[in-house]
Amino acid sequence: MKLVFDIETVGCEFETLSESQQEFILRYSEKQSNEVEKEIMRDEAIRYLSLYPLTARVVAIGMLNTETEHSMVLFEDDEVKEWESEDSGIRYCSYSEQEMLTHFWEYAKKVDAVITFNGRNFDIPFLMLRSAMLRVKPTRNFIRKRYDNHSHIDLLDKFTQYGMTKKFNLDFYCQSFGIESPKSHGVSGMDVKELYNAGKVEEIATYCAHDVKATYQLYKIWDEFLNI
Repeated sequence: MKLVFDIETVGCEFETLSESQQEFILRYSEKQSNEVEKEIMRDEAIRYLSLYPLTARVVAIGMLNTETEHSMVLFEDDEVKEWESEDSGIRYCSYSEQEMLTHFWEYAKKVDAVITFNGRNFDIPFLMLRSAMLRVKPTRNFIRKRYDNHSHIDLLDKFTQYGMTKKFNLDFYCQSFGIESPKSHGVSGMDVKELYNAGKVEEIATYCAHDVKATYQLYKIWDEFLNI
């Protein structure tokens, strides 16, 4: 059994970082003499906080079992919430971030392989470091062997022949291969921080589920036509 998964992350507020951490994040922008360029680089550096496990948190983890095609999304919420979508049959469960990570690694240790889109460079390192910060020990290391399909199939690696051709985002691949893009539902990764700050975590969970579904559809195309 393989596990398709995707995560959504939200950066911390810049002001909550220590003075030395803030200086490190803004080290390149502060070298700019042009004030306009400096402000643009500063805003960009702060926006990128969502990409680093040392400055961000996991707010949703979507998973799909390739044998049963059942999906589940774990999402962060202070309140206990659990439901199943009538349209898609996807289960949604709320937990603390630490509990989400614990549950994910419990699922991960049972699977033959994971399927991701850019999981080698983002999702898995993020989960591993974030888990360590919250004192949760990962049960598997899915980035140990880059060219081995047995434990991890990173579709961005596969569709670019391990970086030999240009990289595109998931939306671009979906549109190119006739798959419904997660962005077609009106939410993109750029909206996650705003939704989180507005308390709309359930919308983030739904967006994460769309990402997982699209990744699975892209995997099936790779597996049928390019897994040679």
